[in-house]
Amino acid sequence: MSLRAWVAVLGGVVGCFMAGMNVHVTNASLPDVRGSLGASFEEGSWITTAYLVAEIIVIPMTGWLVSVFSTRRVLMVGTGGFVLFSIACSLAPDINTMIVARALQGAFGGVLIPLSFQIIVTELPPSRHPFGMALFAVANNVAQAAGPSLGGWLTDAYSWRWIFYLQVPPGLLLLAAIGWATPRSPLSLRKLRSGDWSGIVAMAVGLSSLQIVLEEGGRKDWFASSYIVVMTAIAALFLIAFVIIQLRRRNPLINLRLLGRYNFGLASLMQFTFGAIVFGVVFLVPNYFAEAHGYNAAQIGLTMIPYGLIQLVMSFATPRLMKWTSVQTIIILGFVVMAAGCLMNIHLDGDAAANVIVPSLVVRGIGQSFIVVALGVMAVDGLEKSEIGSASGLFSTVRNIGGAIGIAAAGQFVVEREKLHAARIGEAVSPYSPEFHERMIGMVRAFAHQQIDRVSAFHGLQVAGLRQQALALMNRIVHHDALLLAYSDAFLIAGSAMLACACGGAFLKRRRR
Repeated sequence: MSLRAWVAVLGGVVGCFMAGMNVHVTNASLPDVRGSLGASFEEGSWITTAYLVAEIIVIPMTGWLVSVFSTRRVLMVGTGGFVLFSIACSLAPDINTMIVARALQGAFGGVLIPLSFQIIVTELPPSRHPFGMALFAVANNVAQAAGPSLGGWLTDAYSWRWIFYLQVPPGLLLLAAIGWATPRSPLSLRKLRSGDWSGIVAMAVGLSSLQIVLEEGGRKDWFASSYIVVMTAIAALFLIAFVIIQLRRRNPLINLRLLGRYNFGLASLMQFTFGAIVFGVVFLVPNYFAEAHGYNAAQIGLTMIPYGLIQLVMSFATPRLMKWTSVQTIIILGFVVMAAGCLMNIHLDGDAAANVIVPSLVVRGIGQSFIVVALGVMAVDGLEKSEIGSASGLFSTVRNIGGAIGIAAAGQFVVEREKLHAARIGEAVSPYSPEFHERMIGMVRAFAHQQIDRVSAFHGLQVAGLRQQALALMNRIVHHDALLLAYSDAFLIAGSAMLACACGGAFLKRRRR
């Protein structure tokens, strides 16, 4: 095998890692980014979802873009645009500019993941495909943990803006590798005329509108807002149109007919749910550390390292485990282990910091590695070779759509559940109860003693002022407890969804050989 082929493969893996890592690279730094740009918690989730939605739209288009412009040109333009808009993200002066720059970064970076897979298949001989797939799995899995870890360290050591400068050196190396290792091919501009433009427009408008509904719904009181009603109608109309267009075209942008295959359809539903839970949880964990325990970006990054290391090990171990047992068994086991990792976090309290979250991250990392490798194998089992390319693109798109929805839904879920729990706890904290009066008296005395210690006298202290301090502290305690309950609810939903997928795994059918 030639050196050029290896350079092309390794360059593709680097590109896949860069694109995958950038979905999550801002997670540990979101509190810093939000504070710097003046964004709310819900607005901050757009920093991640804008990238992901743009990536979702571009991934299915990659095969067609390659047929028109060639692999070399698509990779060069994609990598160049990715680097350019990484720099734009680092220079963003406000949240709106950041969201636009992130969307364009995702649009150009979206070609890197599917083309990495294509380069591995085309450049490596069949005997080397298992090794290539292991590299591809590592690039996808470890990127999810490496993003928050590297982002957290850079934010604490320098500034959150450096997490985007991080993309520039490997991006330039990737450009050099592509320019040297990938062959030149002629353009086929005539194919632009036969492109599925109506499908592309319908998909882009539909997915973008859906994401706006998910992100803005909570802030605008959902369907009480005419804006949300209109965006929901647009999303439904264009997504239905997209499905109809794809089913009627002879050469569709995405071959949705594959979803009618039993195994692939069921596996795709599981993949959608898996993507929603994984992306949602990876988004929530850094925010939990920051909001509930006051972790800085570097501390958050350190907590994510075990999550990445365990996936690095298990990505190479899973193929061997699949040989010792069945693919279906590994899928079911993976979802059960993922569920266990989520359910470990359903009783969060003030002491549940890294000592509770990190072990659950490790458990989820093991289960996730099982699922990523085995579910893809089972999904394409029984498909013709000519259908594998379309199936692979559709399978990746389904996961990313689930991820985009999962991130948006996770952020809204925590916000809404926190409000609900705060209201319920507030109702229980009655100003007429003896327990409340005893607690208030204790707090007032504690504040009084603190001030006496500072001034060595009680002169000028206002009892009313001390009572206001005690009430403010009580309010913070109520909202902190409500936040812990909201995150606990989120992990309960995640664990339940993973158990449902484990049940679904029992209905997958392995083709007899």
